[in-house]
Amino acid sequence: MKNGMRFAHETLPQRVVFAPDDAARAIVDEVARLGAGRVMVVAAPSSAALAATLTGRLPVAHVHDEVVRHVPVEVADRAREAAKTSRADALVSVGGGSATGLAKAVALTTGLPVVAVPTTYAGSEATNVWGLTEGTAKTTGVDARVLPRAIVYDAALLRTLPVELSVASGLNALAHCVDAMWGPRADPIDRALAEEAIRGLGRGLPAVRTTPDGREGHEQTLYGAYLAAVAFASAGSGLHHKICHVLGGMFDLPHAQTHAVVLPHVLALNAPYAPEAEHRIATALAAPTATEGLAALRTRLDAPTALKDYGMPEDGIARAVPAILAVTPANNPAPLTPERLTALLRAAWEGDVSP
Repeated sequence: MKNGMRFAHETLPQRVVFAPDDAARAIVDEVARLGAGRVMVVAAPSSAALAATLTGRLPVAHVHDEVVRHVPVEVADRAREAAKTSRADALVSVGGGSATGLAKAVALTTGLPVVAVPTTYAGSEATNVWGLTEGTAKTTGVDARVLPRAIVYDAALLRTLPVELSVASGLNALAHCVDAMWGPRADPIDRALAEEAIRGLGRGLPAVRTTPDGREGHEQTLYGAYLAAVAFASAGSGLHHKICHVLGGMFDLPHAQTHAVVLPHVLALNAPYAPEAEHRIATALAAPTATEGLAALRTRLDAPTALKDYGMPEDGIARAVPAILAVTPANNPAPLTPERLTALLRAAWEGDVSP
């Protein structure tokens, strides 16, 4: 390099506990480390039984179950009021990205510490990024207060996750890796973490697909998803996440499936303009090229392919283009024009993943 290896990298302060078949004990330990005496548990109704089992030994002051994807502002406000009313001094989130996101929204205004217990591969638990939706507009930001103080990972908690959701959630994690290769603040450490994350996801997800109740596949995928989120938190949101945030907020699309559908199109657009990233992704997937490697993995996983299958209207393509262009990072590898973005969205809407 002409000027040497010049960059600044920030590592986020957080405890990460892998506790196979032992999440309940680990959660008790992490809450005790915080010195908390009144815990608010955040879990959707679908996770209520699991949350009750995992938090039965905690000093629970309130269980909050109004969990909505994309975290509408009014939902966040009610959760914040519940935390105040119950005099909670810590939050424990049990579930996917929506539960983690709601806990983060509470932490954003209250400063309460969060212990996150993920049951998907969303990765939100390892970032200091928050997101709130008002109407059809989703706003994201970065704040140290929302970073969970601790994460408890237990592969056993994902064994009952429907395999289709496991696949979509895992590809969402892979999208974190891809964006971390060229995000606004991407550096060599981010790219190294992302490459190793892709290896873990590439090993783990096919095992999850074939043996969804096995532990090894989920552990490898959790490992990859965590590294992916750490790399993404440092590198910042690239084009892929900007597209998905706009589409998710504008059309209330499911988070993981939207990321899974959009990913190959963003990779195909950017890879020719980012040779180092392309080589790292291809190497991690043991493929001749990054796009071929992702295509092969998606075929093995029977991945989601079309935004129209998840409720996006066809006329939404034209509506989304100016909103995406307004937030696209200036350093995106490929030049982005309205025509090029329209073609990308059209292909993702139709499910055209041909080269």
